[in-house]
Amino acid sequence: MSVIANDASALLLDQVNQALAANTPLRIQGSGSKAFLGRQVDGVLLDTREHRGIVSYDPTELVVTVRAGTPLAELEAALDAAGQMLPCEPPHFGEGATVGGMIAAGLSGPRRPWSGSVRDFVLGSRVITGQGKHLRFGGEVMKNVAGYDLSRLMAGSFGCLGVLTEVSLKVLPKPRLCTSLRLEIDLERALLKLAEWGQQPIPISAASHDGQALHLRLEGGEGSVGAARERIGGEDLDPGYWNELREQRLAFFADSRPLWRLSLPNNTPALGLPGDQLVDWAGAQRWLKSDADAVTIRGIAIEVGGHATCFTAGATTNPFQPLAAPLLRYHRQLKAALDPQGIFNPGRMYSEV
Repeated sequence: MSVIANDASALLLDQVNQALAANTPLRIQGSGSKAFLGRQVDGVLLDTREHRGIVSYDPTELVVTVRAGTPLAELEAALDAAGQMLPCEPPHFGEGATVGGMIAAGLSGPRRPWSGSVRDFVLGSRVITGQGKHLRFGGEVMKNVAGYDLSRLMAGSFGCLGVLTEVSLKVLPKPRLCTSLRLEIDLERALLKLAEWGQQPIPISAASHDGQALHLRLEGGEGSVGAARERIGGEDLDPGYWNELREQRLAFFADSRPLWRLSLPNNTPALGLPGDQLVDWAGAQRWLKSDADAVTIRGIAIEVGGHATCFTAGATTNPFQPLAAPLLRYHRQLKAALDPQGIFNPGRMYSEV
């Protein structure tokens, strides 16, 4: 397929240097599909969408290098044409979602526990730093630079550490066979079965529970998928379910109450959460629709070793779980090292950073 390409790195670098000279904060954004996440940023808009295109792609090497403003849909279409995919299955949350936004938010879809996160597939990057320099970090192999694995630090940083202009990603072949199942069992029993299956060679690549039934996706070779399907049983499920879950288009997400995401340790049992929940990642990710306050929700998550993030803009002053003092100190030190004037998305994640 044809992908529009344009190198606007010089313009982005010039805008950053102007901001540094005037000590003006910048609000880094692509399409804004994930602007609802985190705290609001007061700053001059730096739009990355003109800097777009696939720089290089060698399907035989399973590596693609792409500019940050490239629409995520265009990258996925190019990979699909070669029979490959982004293993982390990142959500779009909007038609114009960009590759840079995917990295900045660091969000992964239903396949994440079995394939890895966005961060796990970042090989290298180009970044405009808070010193007004356009630097390359890493490459097509994993390595550290100046004490920081900066390319991977960009994943989930919400633009607070620099302006990502280019990223090299590891990709994987699409599975040969994919089938989805629905089993009418309650959540407690579903979590027990998932813990049991997790110790066995069953090719599960997605598992969620909507309060009524367990939904499973099996991927792999014909023999392994067929054997697992026969063993597990259940009825056929429309495979489109996983895309609707990833993009938060299921009926569950239409509830007007604030949406919370609880990230929990593997094999955490069913929890008495104050509201309605949808379980994903075989129990490690739990979506919660609730009017309960942040302290209550986070207290439950902390008690079992997890944390909670609010996905509804304006529902709380601290969307991301507040950091413990040692972690906050590290965040401040990292911000000071990479963005000494504090111009990149100041306060997007935490008011102190």
